[in-house]
Amino acid sequence: MKKIAVTLIFSLAILLSGYGQPNSQWKNKKVAFLGDSMTQKWQKDSTRIVYWEYLSEMLELEPFVYGISGHQWTGVYGQALKLQEEHGANVDAIFIFAGTNDYNHNIPLGNFYRETAKETNFNGTKVLRKYRIMEKNDSTFCGRINKTMAFLKSNYPDQQIIVLTPIHRGFATFSDKNVQPEESFSNDIGLYLEDYVNTIKEAASIWAVPLIDLYSISGLYPMEDSNVKYFMNGTTDRLHPNSLGNLRIAKTIQYQLLSLPSNFIEH
Repeated sequence: MKKIAVTLIFSLAILLSGYGQPNSQWKNKKVAFLGDSMTQKWQKDSTRIVYWEYLSEMLELEPFVYGISGHQWTGVYGQALKLQEEHGANVDAIFIFAGTNDYNHNIPLGNFYRETAKETNFNGTKVLRKYRIMEKNDSTFCGRINKTMAFLKSNYPDQQIIVLTPIHRGFATFSDKNVQPEESFSNDIGLYLEDYVNTIKEAASIWAVPLIDLYSISGLYPMEDSNVKYFMNGTTDRLHPNSLGNLRIAKTIQYQLLSLPSNFIEH
């Protein structure tokens, strides 16, 4: 009975929102969602509707969901491997919604490139010029992003790959040893959440993939009490959006997607 009630509420929310777009270019497309707890379907609260569930109804797409709570970009790489193992190239688009846990776990930003010198031919003459090499490693944020994007670009050259920035972070406490300050505080290495957000924005440019900047355009700002209605709990969890917050995320993503190709080669 509870499951039926949730389904009815879910369908009613879509109907009343007026945001369904069943005949868009995303209809029947297979879309993989990689990420963290923002993407994982919650087992402890089956009534919480996640943004990709709304999108699947709004756009009639078929979701393949790999997000796992707590995962950083190193985990996203593992999710990409699992996607390839389970579906090969039989997917139209791949979404990546991650980075907030890298901030929370004090991962250094690093650099996207390291520079050296290399000889090349310029107009028939051999010249020595600065040359940059992509950093791919698990120890820095840039290195993690590069490693994941290199894998996806290599194995999914014809698919649409879309990067989403984290949303703003409010205070959350899940146990005595898992208390997470709001984003006004830096992490242990003196970096703020927006440092990671800006790095993701740069990564989208470097890797030539569309960016949906949820940090800027979702409207979700959990530090303000007026936004508590969009989050799980005003006292203990202003980190995770509730169903209403996820609907807002889904609407934001939906209108960005309507301006983007859903794929480039039909499978």
